[in-house]
Order: sequence, then C-alpha cells, then structure tokens
Amino acid sequence: MLGIAYDGTDFSGWARQPGRRTVCGVIEDTLSMVLRHDVRLTVAGRTDAGVHASGQVAHTDVPAVPDLNRLARALPSDVRVHSISVAPPGFDARFSAVRRHYRYRLCDRQWSADPLRRNDTVTWPRLLDVPAMNEASARLVGLNDFVAFCRRREGATTIRDLQRLSWTRDGDVVTAHVSADAFCHSMVRSLVGALLAVGEGRKAAEWPGSLLTAGTRPSTITVAPAHGLTLTGVDYPPPDQLAARAEQTRNIREHL
Repeated sequence: MLGIAYDGTDFSGWARQPGRRTVCGVIEDTLSMVLRHDVRLTVAGRTDAGVHASGQVAHTDVPAVPDLNRLARALPSDVRVHSISVAPPGFDARFSAVRRHYRYRLCDRQWSADPLRRNDTVTWPRLLDVPAMNEASARLVGLNDFVAFCRRREGATTIRDLQRLSWTRDGDVVTAHVSADAFCHSMVRSLVGALLAVGEGRKAAEWPGSLLTAGTRPSTITVAPAHGLTLTGVDYPPPDQLAARAEQTRNIREHL
C-alpha cells in the first residue's frame, strides 16, 4: 500500500500512455528498477494531465518492501512515495475506497496571486461571490446522475454520491472542497466550471442543479483548468470490511 504525492504540471496524467510521461509510468518503472521485479500499480483515482495529488493511494504485489530513502533518490523531484505499508487482506486501492477528497484553488485578484503557488492555484480574472457558489453547490450534493458534468466512458456509470461540495475564502484565495464515493471523468472540474459561472453572476444559483435532469452533457459547461485541482485524500473502511466494499463497488450502479 503506497501513499503518493505529485506535482502534475509536467505529467500527462496518471495512466500510462505510449510516448508520454505519466505518474504511473514513472513510479512503476522506478519501483521495477529498485526491486528488480516487474511492478504494476492499482490506483485509487486516475488523475488527468496537470492535476496534482497530496494523498493518492495505490497498491501492488512485490517481493519485498522497498526502502523509502532509496526510492526517493531514484524518483524525480515532482513525485514522491511518502509511505509504504503491507496492505490488509482484501485491500484494493480502487475498489475498497469509500470516498475521495479533492481541493480546487483559485485566486480572484490577479495582482495578489502568489507566484510560488502558480502550479496549483488558478488565477481568476473576476471576483467571485462565494455565498452564491455555496448556495448553488448545496443543490448538487447527494446521490445523483452527474451525466451533465461527466465525459462519458463506455460501460461506466455517471451516478455518484456527492457528499461534500463547499467553498471557502481566505483573503483572495477561494477554495472548493469536494468529496464523493467516486468521480467520473472530468466531474470535479466540470462542477467547478459551472459554479464559477454562478460566482461571476453569469448564471443563477439554481442553474447547476437544474442540469441534473438534463440527461446529456450540455455545451454550456466550461471545464475549469486542470492545475487548480489536487487529490487530497482517500478514505477506506475498517480492515474487516475491505473485501466486502470492493465487491460492492465492482457492481456498476445503474439506478438512483
């Protein structure tokens, strides 16, 4: 069981892609070299190009537990395996997870944007109405079909239990806190994009929630930039419930 963090700026996402630098490819190749054993990872949540992680989780079967210091020396500076442990029986990094947590950061005053946070904070050109965004967000929380906010993948469901979607302001930095049992492709960034339209006053607070009955993905949603998004954590049930949770998750949810 590996705890992983990375700056996604120079990666083409998590998943391996021919001819591209990906987080999975870099970690698998490095572990394979260190252990002299072919390593393949199963990850809690695949992140897109430019998306970061501070609390990613993966698992793999290896003949020995690698030394963290040796692994750190072998990995590039924009990715770290910060913890390694023997996983309990029945653990699956992807299917045993009960929820994932994301953060999305923006600065809505261009002159005060921190250049040291430019890789994980989007500089937004207009002031945002955080109370209006929270009002709109509350209408999206719950078990819903988020097809309007997802890019469809063959055989994948778009029904998700969105457990938290809230916004906070700290000075000029506006942060979204998003948690769900799982996320479909581009879901967080699409939700953020829709809520930014509310925050700017271009859409009413009722508009994002009304899209839950759309049945298709509308062209009016703008996907927010990737670099503001960070996977901050993954939650798992107690050890004696891991296998049951994995079996439950593998059953595709087809109905609300």
